[in-house]
This record gives sequence, C-alpha cells and structure tokens, in this order.
Amino acid sequence: MTLGELIGLLEEYRDEHGEDCEVRLMTQQNWPFENRIAGVTSGAEMNEAEEDDPHEFADEQDVAEDAMVYIVEGGQICYGSKRAWETCRDC
Repeated sequence: MTLGELIGLLEEYRDEHGEDCEVRLMTQQNWPFENRIAGVTSGAEMNEAEEDDPHEFADEQDVAEDAMVYIVEGGQICYGSKRAWETCRDC
C-alpha cells in the first residue's frame, strides 16, 4: 500500500466517522490483537538517527529504504477480531 492510498482510505473513514475517531492497529490474523499506535516514522528518520546512547539503538541497523513510512505499534489493548481481515478495504 502506498502513502497516497492509505491517506485516501483514511479520508473516507474520516468523512464517515468523523475526525476524532480513534485509530488502532489490528495484528496477527490467526490470533488477533488490537494495538495502540505509538506514532509514525520514516526510513530516512530511522537511518539518520543519532546513536549518542549505544543502548538507545540496540539493533544499530539501518532499514533498506529511506522513502518508507512505518506505523509504529504502541502496545496491545485487547484481543481483536478475525473479521478485520475479511472486511478490510484495500486499494
């Protein structure tokens, strides 16, 4: 999925449910979990991150692409539903 496609889908949901609708991340199709979203980052931000504190970046690995956007999981909230995969809109 591209950033433009994701933005388009999110705009449709915003128009349907309102701007204040919470966004969560559903993971693990066979044993679903609902997760908070901690935020977003890019490959460029990760690759350019300062490594002042060696413990802060334990893996010390760059990612393959600078032009990549990552949605970062912020912690499990509860069990999810397998229906998410049956009903998800894709582009």
